[in-house]
Amino acid sequence: MDINNNKFLVYLASSISIILWGLSYIWSNQLISLGVPITFFVFVRISLAAIILLSFNLLSGKFQRIHKEDLLCFLMLSFCEPLIYFLAETYGIKETGSPTISAMVIATVPIVSLVVGYLVFKESVTWLNALGVMLALGGLAFVLFCKFDVGVGDNFIFGILLLLLAVFAEVGHASFTKKLSSRYSPQNIAMYQFCFGAVYFLPFFLTDGIDTFDASLLGNWSLWRPMLCLAVLCSSIAFSLWAFSIKKLGVARSSVFLAMISIVTAVSATLLGQETLSLTQWLGVAVCAGGVILSQKGASRKKNA
Repeated sequence: MDINNNKFLVYLASSISIILWGLSYIWSNQLISLGVPITFFVFVRISLAAIILLSFNLLSGKFQRIHKEDLLCFLMLSFCEPLIYFLAETYGIKETGSPTISAMVIATVPIVSLVVGYLVFKESVTWLNALGVMLALGGLAFVLFCKFDVGVGDNFIFGILLLLLAVFAEVGHASFTKKLSSRYSPQNIAMYQFCFGAVYFLPFFLTDGIDTFDASLLGNWSLWRPMLCLAVLCSSIAFSLWAFSIKKLGVARSSVFLAMISIVTAVSATLLGQETLSLTQWLGVAVCAGGVILSQKGASRKKNA
């Protein structure tokens, strides 16, 4: 079986990534609830992921050195994600106070990809695409308004703006990943992404991270369980699989799967008893996810092609 050309395996890799990232909102929220500084656990997460992937690539004999002309691309990749994306996403989760709402905002990445594709790459946009955008934004707004009905903190809007910043960072990350995927394996792309990302995060870790971290938590399994899940599952495995998916499907087609993150998070948070959504909010989640998927219908062609 040719793994690289097997569509089922490509879609399976994409689905596994989305499931793990949907769960990542739950694990990140658990660490935030423990009072663990974001600058502490994000640095530890990506550093562990870098060590795991470096060890894997060296032991498997698949380690690849960076070509000089690709260094800037790798630096920009790591700047977009993990630096900007993880800071904006994690602080967004903290300020909104809702893993599900946060995941829904991040799920609008395909919409931004659609707009960028139209304005920058001159991809065609059909009326189905436009309808999908309106449905997705309508569903998202509906759930957010329901959230306001039950009361939110003063920083809720700021949290939403941070999450939108994370959305643009993800689009940049996908673009750089696609560019590098022709020369590097998914595991190497993810490895360098987290190696450079750890360097970017080091100043935050040495200042705010360590200064505000409660050292008594180091012996607490409730700290290490979500931390290891984030490092091993959501970073090492999920990002390697996602780089593979972007390589095979492209930026626009792979981004369709991101629409399902909010569904995974909503179901997981409900099953774990961390959140309770009303029927109307569940309908809003479904409309948002359906709209994002519809917005991608036939959006991969070039205009006048």
